[in-house]
Amino acid sequence: MMKYLLSGAALMLAPSAFAQDAAAPAEAKPTAPATAPATAPAPAAGAKFNLDTPLQDIVADEKGKAVIEKHFPGMIALPEYEMFKAISLTQLQPYSNGKITDEMLAATAADLAEIK
Repeated sequence: MMKYLLSGAALMLAPSAFAQDAAAPAEAKPTAPATAPATAPAPAAGAKFNLDTPLQDIVADEKGKAVIEKHFPGMIALPEYEMFKAISLTQLQPYSNGKITDEMLAATAADLAEIK
């Protein structure tokens, strides 16, 4: 049941919620869910957050919230956020209909690693 809720919530993520997505031409958008990057960056030693940290935990921290807003503008303001806030970005990616890319996750991971 939770999988279906997450799927519905993530698929409803508005294109305007991700600035990078709005600039991409329609034919360039992937149609299949993205997979986890083969070489995901390892969490930095002493880092407070990583891509496997639940979103609600990252957003509860001022610096973490700034990172999420930087890479996923508008995500935490979505009404559906309440449905997927307990999972991580890694878990959310397959349900994002391509809106959360490997490149976005890599950039987010780098910024999260800077938060001690």
